[in-house]
Amino acid sequence: MKRLGERIKRKRESLGLQLNELAKKVGISSSALSQIEKAKAMPSISHLKSIATNLYTTVGELIGENEALTTSPLIEFDSVTLLKENESGCSVYLLSDHGPNKQMDTHLLKLKPNANTNEITITHPGQTFLFVLQGKIQIEMDEKCYTLKEKDSFYFNANLPHIIYNKSDFESQIILVSTPPVG
Repeated sequence: MKRLGERIKRKRESLGLQLNELAKKVGISSSALSQIEKAKAMPSISHLKSIATNLYTTVGELIGENEALTTSPLIEFDSVTLLKENESGCSVYLLSDHGPNKQMDTHLLKLKPNANTNEITITHPGQTFLFVLQGKIQIEMDEKCYTLKEKDSFYFNANLPHIIYNKSDFESQIILVSTPPVG
C-alpha cells in the first residue's frame, strides 16, 4: 500500500498537479487523497481507476505490475535460459523475462554451421527485429532471399513465413526481438 501511495504522488507531481486538483478530478477530498498518498488509506477500485485515468496511466502501473522492469532490469548473461534446440544445430536463449506484462520477446539465436531455424522461429502477428552479432546468415521470406553479415540488421512483419540459415563456416549469433511477445 505504501508503494501505491508513493507511485500516485510521484506521478501527480511529475505532471505538475496539486493534490487538491487531482482530488477534485477524482471526486474525493484533498484529505482523502493525502491519506492515500501517505499509505494511511486505500482507495476504492473506482477511485483508483479515476486516479489512474487522471494521471494518464493505468491501474496496473500504479499498483506496480511492471515493477520487475524497474527493480530488476539487469539480466546477467550467465543466467539466460536455453529455451529449445533443433536437430540442425540452432539454439534459442531467452535474454529477458519480465513477467506476463512484457511487451516484447528478446532472444539470442546461436546457429552452428549449416544450421537453420526450422521449428524455432514461428510466424505470429506483430514485428520482429534481428541483429547479426557474428557470422553470416540468410533469411528466406516471402519468396525472397536476404543475406546478412555481422552487424547487419533486419526488420520485418512476423506474420510472413520465414527461415534463417547459417551460411558461414563458423557459429552465427543473432539477437532477435519480437513484439508482441509470442509466449
